[in-house]
Amino acid sequence: MAASNTQQNYDKYSELKAFDDTKAGVKGIIDAGITKVPKIFIHPEALENNPSNPKTTHSNFPLIDLQNIINNKKEIVKQVQEASETWGFFQVINHGIPVSILDGMLRGARRFHEQDVDIKKPYYSRDVARKVMYNCNFDLFSDKALAANWRDSLYSVMAPSPAKPEELPETCREITIEYSNQMMKLGYTLLELLSEGLSLKPNHLKEMGCAEGLGILCNYYPSCPQPELAIGTSRHADNDFFTVLLQDDIGGLQVIHKDQWVDVPPIHGTLVINIGDILQLISNDKYKSIKHRVLANKIGPRISVASFFSTGPLASSRIYGPIEELLSEDNPPKYRATTMKDFFEYSSKKGLDGNSNLSHYKIM
Repeated sequence: MAASNTQQNYDKYSELKAFDDTKAGVKGIIDAGITKVPKIFIHPEALENNPSNPKTTHSNFPLIDLQNIINNKKEIVKQVQEASETWGFFQVINHGIPVSILDGMLRGARRFHEQDVDIKKPYYSRDVARKVMYNCNFDLFSDKALAANWRDSLYSVMAPSPAKPEELPETCREITIEYSNQMMKLGYTLLELLSEGLSLKPNHLKEMGCAEGLGILCNYYPSCPQPELAIGTSRHADNDFFTVLLQDDIGGLQVIHKDQWVDVPPIHGTLVINIGDILQLISNDKYKSIKHRVLANKIGPRISVASFFSTGPLASSRIYGPIEELLSEDNPPKYRATTMKDFFEYSSKKGLDGNSNLSHYKIM
């Protein structure tokens, strides 16, 4: 039996390596004309139920208008607080980033992924020390990854020590820089609202370094010939402070709410915000980092751009634990403190296995 398991593992590894060595990603196998999903992409999460039929609709998914934020701040803070506590997700409109920049960023991401593979190959890497990196599944070779996700990605570090302009792909260089500058401004605004939602001073989370790091992830989900067998991105929670997602009009993002998968509606001009694991940890479970996923789809490609706010993966030894001002005899700390470096290393090694990163830090 052991020999059989070893053979199975070897076959899977060989198939993964052969795929990875092409440096062409999922788009490469689609361009090659496949009509069936390769075995390495057949995902148990897709097989266990029919994810294309969510049990609930998205009619009450939180949508928050940030217009006139100075005069309406109290009400907006309340809405952000409620959404962060109950959903862990919300959408924002009138957020200050011009729609032309949002659309330009989506086009730039698509341009990169749809270039000739030989132009993309120099960016293909699994070296996390690189500032700009293109690959298919950061955890492709992880023992805990249930299967490969139907997705190619381009990741760029944009703060605190951003990639040099010449390191960014020419096809999306200017728009990535402009989009990142706009995103940092929005990030500070969101941190103020999130801070006040915790009854802290407006700059509390900013002073903790919750938006010092910014990583931009441009995702490309090709059309899938058998979407009932594959997953675009398997269920997971984000390992940062918070994430801002720009998505096109195809849809496919789902979040867990009241133990059911709920569609997140793609609305042109809006951005999707979600609480990350570290913000749940430092808020001592006040804000919730919720599992989400992206379905595979026969319609495609789907383009999304995720902006991750953190201290950066190669962070210092600064320690993060539940915020003292939020603790009391009735609300003792629920997590042990950790460094961002330790948290990123743990979550990266664990991969997208469907389990919470936070359980590792929970005080029992």
